[in-house]
Amino acid sequence: MPSSLTLIFMAIFCLESLAAMLQNGFLVTVLGREWVRCRTLSTSDMIVACLAASRFCLHGVAMANNFLASLDFWRTAPYVNTFWDLFNALTLWFTALLVAFYCVKISSFSHPTFAWLKWRISRSVPRLIQVSLIICGLEVISSATGNILFGPRKVSLNSYGNETLVYRVQASCELYFFLYEGFVLSIPFLLFLVSTVLLIVSLCWHLGQVRDRRSGPCHPSTQAYTMALKSLTFSLIFCTLYFLFLFVSALKIVNFQNHWHWAWEVLIYANICLHSTFLVLRSPKLKKGLKTWPQLQCPCAAGS
Repeated sequence: MPSSLTLIFMAIFCLESLAAMLQNGFLVTVLGREWVRCRTLSTSDMIVACLAASRFCLHGVAMANNFLASLDFWRTAPYVNTFWDLFNALTLWFTALLVAFYCVKISSFSHPTFAWLKWRISRSVPRLIQVSLIICGLEVISSATGNILFGPRKVSLNSYGNETLVYRVQASCELYFFLYEGFVLSIPFLLFLVSTVLLIVSLCWHLGQVRDRRSGPCHPSTQAYTMALKSLTFSLIFCTLYFLFLFVSALKIVNFQNHWHWAWEVLIYANICLHSTFLVLRSPKLKKGLKTWPQLQCPCAAGS
């Protein structure tokens, strides 16, 4: 029987995951409704819709993975882990793609490369989304290979009591997934980090120019740049913490058991839950959709 502290963290994790799935489901519904109505979406909304869909699936698979692991359903673990790796990779790549898009569109660096990217980026977003899907598909093949090969073999060796072989298989498994996670997590995170830093530098430079030309911090332009910098700072904090938590889990620096495992899961997924909330609250279109959400859910009430 789980302890009371374990049950508390399990309940928090479930509520957090359900809230995140509701938020991302709302994002997909609003943007999908706009796409059906207008037959088109802006490039930024296209990326946000893909990001929200991947996060919705990621939270659902995370809940299934944690509860199956707590119930010792080891036969299903390799397959659930493979789906988790897929949606986690998609989440990281779409997050990096969203920030890189804003970096190219908003920043005003005079380098010819930025001018060329600014001209090409909007038309290239559908292709970049396809490339991200292909990359994640190739990555998940590697993940599935490791999960299917190493997982059952370790269990079968345990049943024969061969501790030396179990240790070797476990070491090979940890090295394989360390290299895999390091490669999969680092590339999109570095793209996200570089894009965010460049965008913050550009906005700080613009903010200094605006303050020199216009007096007072309450000018609308000054407030807009300040709000954008705050938004980027919060996004940088959320996504960096999520990356660090995942990397610590991949390195197995700390082995959490019982309630501390669930507390660690709460910390990991709190970051993407907060970032999804931030996306909803910072978009005028999504805030407008949030006001009409009850009508979308209950069309009979809207008709009466």
